[in-house]
Amino acid sequence: MNLYIRYFDEECVVSSVEEAFDFLSSLPGITLDEAFMKDLRQYMDSPMPYPKRYKVRPRVYFIVIRTTASTLAEFKVNGGKNQALGENPEKEPSTRFSINDRPGWYEGEILFKRVVPIPGTNKFQYKDTLFKARCKAHNMQECYDRVVEHLRSRQDVDARSQFPSIKGKNFTCSYLGMDLAEG
Repeated sequence: MNLYIRYFDEECVVSSVEEAFDFLSSLPGITLDEAFMKDLRQYMDSPMPYPKRYKVRPRVYFIVIRTTASTLAEFKVNGGKNQALGENPEKEPSTRFSINDRPGWYEGEILFKRVVPIPGTNKFQYKDTLFKARCKAHNMQECYDRVVEHLRSRQDVDARSQFPSIKGKNFTCSYLGMDLAEG
């Protein structure tokens, strides 16, 4: 794993904490110590896919991003898209949220915020509610639309309930095939 480091217009890709320390030490106004090196080493070894920023002085930071790119040019060409290790390749938007027609049966599972009354009061609360359904559709978008439409039309689901985006982690959909096997 390599690190992309940027401080204003100065940037580089390094393969070790020592190289990062050398690069940052050469920049004016940045002072580093052993605690920083330890923290940077932990970040480099961790599975955390998010960028990390370090404070130089009030309102001035430099940013560090984990990446598999070995050169600055490679990092810029890919736009840093390959830096996150923990991502599941099955959840890439191009494959997971395909709107291509593939008629058949789909199973959609949605976790939505359902409005439920609090007994003994005139107040309400949001409660996470899981709903799973199988439906016939042409694609994942139509499956999502049918599941949400069904829930909104039910009398036991309040109109103030909140439904997640199709691209969020609270909706999953899988293609079951043209025919449903009885079982």
